[in-house]
Amino acid sequence: MPNWVRVVFQPRWIALAVAVLAFTALCWSVLAPWQLNKNSSTSHRNQQISDSVNADPVPAAQLLGGRTEVPKDAEWRKVTITGRYLADKQSLARLRNQDGNPAYEVLVPFAADDGATYLVDRGFVRTPTGGVIPEIAPAPSDTVTLIARIRAPETTSADRGPRTEGGYLQVYAIDPRAIGPAQGIVFAPGYLNLAEGQPGGLGPIPLPMLDAGPYLSYGLQWLAFGIMAPLALGYFVYAELRRRREDREVIAAGTAPAPTEPGGPDTETQAPREEVSPEAARAARIADRYGRRG
Repeated sequence: MPNWVRVVFQPRWIALAVAVLAFTALCWSVLAPWQLNKNSSTSHRNQQISDSVNADPVPAAQLLGGRTEVPKDAEWRKVTITGRYLADKQSLARLRNQDGNPAYEVLVPFAADDGATYLVDRGFVRTPTGGVIPEIAPAPSDTVTLIARIRAPETTSADRGPRTEGGYLQVYAIDPRAIGPAQGIVFAPGYLNLAEGQPGGLGPIPLPMLDAGPYLSYGLQWLAFGIMAPLALGYFVYAELRRRREDREVIAAGTAPAPTEPGGPDTETQAPREEVSPEAARAARIADRYGRRG
């Protein structure tokens, strides 16, 4: 049996090979795609935001009318709606943060002339602490026309639904599918972030930074790790085979009989050289490579 077969099929090398293959599969099938998909979604969002900045607003019904979900290509688009705020059904999104300060986002239903009711995010109001609701300027009571950006709903967890506190319906997530039943309203899909300077607007919600983030770099790193792991395993196997070959050479040199000099004693009467152990062979090899001390 070839020596390399005896080395490779040892239990420790088999276990290490299984671990390396599992790690490589994890890198290529889970970790790298996870980061690369995040890079793709972030780039798509950035492109949508960039396009919305320069695009002219269109009627909200053109993008959301008759739908139950926000179309993927409609998020961040600027739209116009005309109608009235339903100020008596105002609610608050709690545990928000603006420039490092605690804040609430103020949510109001808006009955539009197109027949739909939209959940409008008026913007934020800062609060000294998370439990104190500051004074909130009332929304206009007359008919107004608004410009806003379409947003996909946030996700509401089962144990953090709407609740009434401090005289307001308060929510952890801006989700019209959860807020609507609590107020007896059927909302159009998603919600609308008011653009700056709109009637009834408060502190404007800033657009996210157009930064792709480190996801592409992380994805490429996981792909590289998936390539490097099998290469490292191959190198360690090669190093083990080379070490064993050098040990055999040293042992063979230490156990070979000394040559017979002319006129010397007969080789059959010579004492054989002392057999060299693998440990002694390894020590001799290291000493030859790095020099002897003392």
